[in-house]
Parts: sequence; C-alpha cells; structure tokens
Amino acid sequence: MVQSAERRGRGASIVLLPATPASVAVARRRLAADLAAVGVFGSAIGDVALVISELLSNSIRHAQSLPGSRVQVTWSVAGESVEVAVSDGGSPTRPRQTHASLSAVGGRGLGIVERLSRTWGVRAGDFGLTVWAVLPAPRAPRAEAVLTLSE
Repeated sequence: MVQSAERRGRGASIVLLPATPASVAVARRRLAADLAAVGVFGSAIGDVALVISELLSNSIRHAQSLPGSRVQVTWSVAGESVEVAVSDGGSPTRPRQTHASLSAVGGRGLGIVERLSRTWGVRAGDFGLTVWAVLPAPRAPRAEAVLTLSE
C-alpha cells in the first residue's frame, strides 16, 4: 500500500511517497488531477506527467531516499507554467543528461526532460538533491469565452 503525507493548495502540491516504483503512477495521477482542476490543456498535462515520471524514476533508481525511505514530489502552477521537482537523499554523482546509443535500453530520461521543459536543473539542499523542471502549462479557454466566440 502506498502512503503519503500531502499538502495541497490551488495548483500546487507537496507529496511524500515511498521510494518504490509504484509511487511513479501515484504521482502521475495526482499531478494530472491537479493540473486538470486548474484548467491546463490535456496535451500539456501529458508532457508534465511524463517529465515527473522520468524525474521520479531516476530518483528511485539512482539516489538514496530521504529519511523514512521516501522521496518528495512537488508541483506548482504559476501563470502559463508549471514547475515540478523531485527531492531525494542524493547520490555520489549529480544527475546529468547523457546521450544513449540507439541500442541502449535506458539513459534517455533527462533527454526527455530537456526536450519537453523550458528549463531544468539540479539544486542541493540540506538533505540531498532536488531535480526540477519548468514546463509550459497553457490553460484551456474558459467556457464563457468559448460560448461568446461561437455565438
């Protein structure tokens, strides 16, 4: 069973999840629901969900967890952008984009993050590292605007 501690606001969440692969799906569902609730376009939600999946999967696979075998996942919508971040206990090496060979099974995650994000980076904190990304989050037009245009 996946347990989490969560704090939510309008278009923002901080979620502590177990450092296990099952947490990736939990984070994706919660993120998608929050972004849909504030009116972000579906295709943008898919891009953001893919980026959070890559960041969280990399954290679980390559880094130490935070105390309690957890990772912290956050997102926040501001204007036409969303920032997502995954914090963990860090690892001996800093996350960096690599160029995987065509036959490689993995090694493309941060390339996907680079491609879909406006910007991304790594910052050190008191307990480890946070990998973050900022992506476009265009909003769907409000229903009133659509009705006005079609009348």
